[in-house]
Amino acid sequence: MLRCNDCILYHLDRCIELGYSNEELYEALDVALIVGGAITIPHIRYAYEMIEEIRKANEQQ
Repeated sequence: MLRCNDCILYHLDRCIELGYSNEELYEALDVALIVGGAITIPHIRYAYEMIEEIRKANEQQ
């Protein structure tokens, strides 16, 4: 995770489009936190928020 919110959003959107479950995404974010350390926490929070927003947007379509 290079801590770029635009990149995070792009990859989350693609993963969700490809059928990844929330559990799979959360596991990947857990690994990113372990590897990236505390500096990634704001971006991981952003990712959690975006997962929910993307799911809601997809439900409305």
